[in-house]
Amino acid sequence: MSEGPKNYITPEGYARLADELRHLTRVERPKVVEVVSWAAGNGDRSENGDYIYGKKRLREIDRRLRFLIKRLEGATVVDPAAQKVKSRVFFGAHVTYVGDDDVEKTVRIVGTDEARTDRGEISWISPVARALLKAEVGDVVEVRTPQGPESLEVVAIRY
Repeated sequence: MSEGPKNYITPEGYARLADELRHLTRVERPKVVEVVSWAAGNGDRSENGDYIYGKKRLREIDRRLRFLIKRLEGATVVDPAAQKVKSRVFFGAHVTYVGDDDVEKTVRIVGTDEARTDRGEISWISPVARALLKAEVGDVVEVRTPQGPESLEVVAIRY
């Protein structure tokens, strides 16, 4: 059975997931357990909205807790600040590039569990990140898109 790609994560991403785990364990889950216990004491559970919703929410929380624990246990923390070769694109780099549309974009290459495209953070296994990895300033790389191949020119790299 193959494990799939490694679970690389930045120190900030690891801290964010660990904080979510802590919050769910210490704050969110105990609140929901309290509501469910209270609702269970109110008699008929079949039409008790607080009880039904609470049990559903507990299942969601428990599912997320299992996911977070598994991902954090298997995570390999990679600190971009420790990158020795800063002239090439590696995990954790902020990369500014220009595409065929002449629009300059900056992305940060991060782990799959911490990617937030709305903040310009893309997973290291995404097509754009894979095309950019190991490139240097001035390199033109090609990425396959649904609209066809697109050329990206690396303008700047910073860690």
